[in-house]
Amino acid sequence: MERSQNKIARTYTISGRVQGVGFRFFAERWANQLGVRGYVKNCADGTVEVYAIGDQDALQEFKRQLADGPRSAHVSRIDEREEDADTGYTAFLIDDRW
Repeated sequence: MERSQNKIARTYTISGRVQGVGFRFFAERWANQLGVRGYVKNCADGTVEVYAIGDQDALQEFKRQLADGPRSAHVSRIDEREEDADTGYTAFLIDDRW
């Protein structure tokens, strides 16, 4: 059983060629493999936002994968912010809203 107090949360804002290249599906697949909860969404400014909740090791690996991105993407920058862990997220979702 996972202990919620070990969970941390981060928001990653990913810049570069990251929309229209399958980035959200890529992020969802890695999040599910690593046991990360939260969401990924495209933003109107051309970036992708990822809110991720997990343990330290999972989030480090997740960020590493986001930095690589899918094959047709080109990640130029990732900005990271510490966040409060929202216990309402029980899975990782693709958010289609702008």
